[in-house]
Amino acid sequence: MRADFVANASHELRTPLSSVIGFIETMNGPAKGDEAAQERFLGIMEEESRRMVRLIDDLLSLSRIELDKHVQPKSSVQLEPILKGVAASLEPTVQKRHMAINILVPDSLEPVQGDADQIHQMLQNLTSNALKYAYEGSTVTLSAQPVERIPESGQRGIAISITDHGPGIPPEHLPRLTERFYRVDAARSRKLGGTGLGLAIVKHIVSRHRGHLDIRSILGKGTTVTISLPIYQGLREPEDHP
Repeated sequence: MRADFVANASHELRTPLSSVIGFIETMNGPAKGDEAAQERFLGIMEEESRRMVRLIDDLLSLSRIELDKHVQPKSSVQLEPILKGVAASLEPTVQKRHMAINILVPDSLEPVQGDADQIHQMLQNLTSNALKYAYEGSTVTLSAQPVERIPESGQRGIAISITDHGPGIPPEHLPRLTERFYRVDAARSRKLGGTGLGLAIVKHIVSRHRGHLDIRSILGKGTTVTISLPIYQGLREPEDHP
């Protein structure tokens, strides 16, 4: 697994790096006096460089999450402000694609137990994906509701769902979506700025929070990703021992 990961990461970095080196060589050679070509090449080089930065940022993020995977976060986290913050941060994408984000949260929603920054990162990854792959002009819905039992753990929790209206994902791809560097459509993912690590990061954050991840999709209709996180129970007092 380690060898596969290193090979995949190296390939993902080599592709844009080779592109940048090729353009530099061209600008120093055949296109040395061609200002129009140089301007176009510089734009592509900037895009490829930003792609490498995104990939490195995601690799570092994944590494930090894995270091703490055995330590469950203990803080109390209110979800509504995080959902609103995610929607606000993605407003440029919403406007660019003429879309909308709808937030549905019941009154007096209980807080969850977790790390606010990681929950924000997770929901931003998922919402960003929904906005990228859904039909232009459609609405992405972020909702949260209490559940009596989180699958596997059996704890009470809050289920957070991100629902889009888009082409959907073929069923054979669903079990592999959280694998590192796995893409349903590699060319389109790279074109849209994806690193292939977003859902792997989500999976590890959910695991660290002792939550549950569920992805359901219907071809031609859209996809719903649901994250269930445990309700905040408060810090337990240590037991006295004789």
